[in-house]
Amino acid sequence: MFTTFTPSHRGGSGPPMLCLHGFTGTWRAWELVLPALERHHDVLAPTLLGHAGAPRVDGEVTAELMLDALERAMDEAGFQTAHVVGNSLGGYLALRLAARGRARSVVALAPAGGWAPGDPSYEETMAVFTTMERALGDMAPNADAIMATDAGRRQATQFLAERYEHIPADWLVHQMIGAASIRVSAMIDSALRDAWTLEPERIACPVRIVWGTADRLLAWPSTAARYRGWLPHADWVELDGVGHCPQLDVPLETAQLILGFTAD
Repeated sequence: MFTTFTPSHRGGSGPPMLCLHGFTGTWRAWELVLPALERHHDVLAPTLLGHAGAPRVDGEVTAELMLDALERAMDEAGFQTAHVVGNSLGGYLALRLAARGRARSVVALAPAGGWAPGDPSYEETMAVFTTMERALGDMAPNADAIMATDAGRRQATQFLAERYEHIPADWLVHQMIGAASIRVSAMIDSALRDAWTLEPERIACPVRIVWGTADRLLAWPSTAARYRGWLPHADWVELDGVGHCPQLDVPLETAQLILGFTAD
């Protein structure tokens, strides 16, 4: 179970919804909120290109390739447009899909991307993943033992959530093994070249941005400032004491924030 990685999940009924996970994750990043979302939406949660369970790519995985793959997944699901929810890298891709005209609305949880030229926080963020890649090779074979301890679970979730006790150990094992299996450094190299730019003037749909004040990966409020400038009309929600992945940290509250914004 822990080492089985699938390309996507679909469930529920109602208006279409697309859920996009963050860097090094899989579609299972949404497991804690899927039951609530699927009571109101036809939810498609794909694993992003280049990540564990997604179709193999021999060359470089760029943001453009990920976006093209997401549009194909939407087409295959019969989604002309969808409510798009994303966290971190997924939040950035959600906004890029909106710029392509594929989003009815966007809820972006601590979206990555769009760094200004010369912004040092960009390389600092990528350095975290470079350090993580080195450690994962040693840790992944012992993932079960690590997640069996409270200290191990705290270490594994330090950049994800402040509240970690309710996150299932098998989910954490799955996350660690999946992250260790992908070419993190290659995607970092691509991201550093592309700078994950954004065209906010092309985003016409409603946007809600949710950010935790205890985010240790994309720090609040400094990292969020660029989005405040680009999307001045977005609805902003600040979650006190919440980490980088609100859907893991406070799943019930996050599901309510999503559903309250996507109700047709």
